[in-house]
Amino acid sequence: MPEFKIQHITRYTYDGAVRDSANQIILFPIVDVCQNVLKHDLQISGNPIVDTHIDYYGNEVGSFTYSVPHNQMIINSQLVVNTHHKALPVDDIFPAQQWETLTSLQYTVPYIDFLKHEYFDGLPELQAIVAVEKGKDDTPYQIALRFCQYVYKNFEYIKGVTTVESKLDEIWKLKAGVCQDFAHMLTQMLRLVNIPARYVSGYICPNHSGMRGEGATHAWAEAYIPNYGWLGLDPTNNCVANETHVRLAVGRNFLDCSPVKGVYKGSSGHHLEVAVSVGYQDHEPEPAIDQFVDRVTKPGLFAGNSSDTSKNSYQRYMEMIQQQQQQQQ
Repeated sequence: MPEFKIQHITRYTYDGAVRDSANQIILFPIVDVCQNVLKHDLQISGNPIVDTHIDYYGNEVGSFTYSVPHNQMIINSQLVVNTHHKALPVDDIFPAQQWETLTSLQYTVPYIDFLKHEYFDGLPELQAIVAVEKGKDDTPYQIALRFCQYVYKNFEYIKGVTTVESKLDEIWKLKAGVCQDFAHMLTQMLRLVNIPARYVSGYICPNHSGMRGEGATHAWAEAYIPNYGWLGLDPTNNCVANETHVRLAVGRNFLDCSPVKGVYKGSSGHHLEVAVSVGYQDHEPEPAIDQFVDRVTKPGLFAGNSSDTSKNSYQRYMEMIQQQQQQQQ
């Protein structure tokens, strides 16, 4: 029963004073038989009152407003969580019966939302790949593992070539991205064969174990397996997401699970910095306040953003490749 101490700091720095910052946070870990929150301290600039509610997907969501003029806002979430190992599915020898069960879920709440796949230009190509990867006698569990491995092997893990707003078209053209892109691609593949799939946000623990996605928020997928339930799959690391993965939220995609988002009045320019550190058992996490390891600007998430949107990450990446090719000629 691992116990993890997690510090997750989000810092917004604005080019000028802003006010009336209205925010939504999903920083409250899921509580169930496999995960328990022992302690949660949440500190926010201005000490606003945080109202919470449970959303459609069962996530605890907080809302608050920071009204006074400010040049910076910090959200500091400190957790102590323990997790329990979840037994893996028993691979049934009757795959046809399992696929029939999945077919019956297509019009059943709450699985409908997790079966809708997204159209993008590369969809016909992906459908052909899915048809080849899916064996006639495979169980849903076997297919889920194979699709997870496919994403891991065929998409390159590269930080900075995508953003939280990147669409499937961009990810498909790049064949690269980070954990949220891998999770989006895996959920798409699973839904194409009528396996309900949902996006999961959270943390991978502990730090320094060599897993991709450490030192930041992480994302993976969950596939619904008949006679079992939701199975976590981490395509970024090609593994089952189990007791080393701490879950914050589930949804159709990143937008349903975004840890922090909001709007404000004032200067359009802002910078977002995120740091996550993890300790375990009797080891304290390293201080995260000075470790802002995921510095990004997210145009479009906040009201008033207008600059730095002329080129997306895919365009910048392709220009870089072209420049390198020209230099080699």
